[in-house]
Amino acid sequence: MGEVVHMIDSEVFLAFSTYATIVTLKMMLMAPLTSYFRLTRKAFANMEDTSFDMSAEDKKKLVRVDPDVERVRRCHQNDLENVIPFLVIGLLYALTGPQLSTALLHFRVFVVSRICHSVAYLVPLPQPSRGLCFGVGFMTTASMAYRVLTTALYL
Repeated sequence: MGEVVHMIDSEVFLAFSTYATIVTLKMMLMAPLTSYFRLTRKAFANMEDTSFDMSAEDKKKLVRVDPDVERVRRCHQNDLENVIPFLVIGLLYALTGPQLSTALLHFRVFVVSRICHSVAYLVPLPQPSRGLCFGVGFMTTASMAYRVLTTALYL
């Protein structure tokens, strides 16, 4: 039990906790942003999401696909597909005992790449900006995964 407490008190684990929280909060903010776009564009996914004082025919008109809402939803989906692996692999990486400077580099690069990816997706910026942001984040997670596998390889 003492080893676990020591790992949690380590600077690398505290750094991971900080950057994991930042990127998770960024991902969580995408849900209210999607709601905002749904409300302002009057584009809802379900009939029950529309106003109560409307006729059924008017409600059907509001259940539609809007390109702006879909853009935010795809950005959120992309966050889910990338942040969750970062959280799992990043935790395992932190437990391998990397140097603090190397760990900070990984964590910071990933968080900045996800923030830039969201900006590139939502503005939208021309490609390859979004693709490069995705690739940098993906390679950062892959680099941490490589460290985890080479440190604790029990295949």
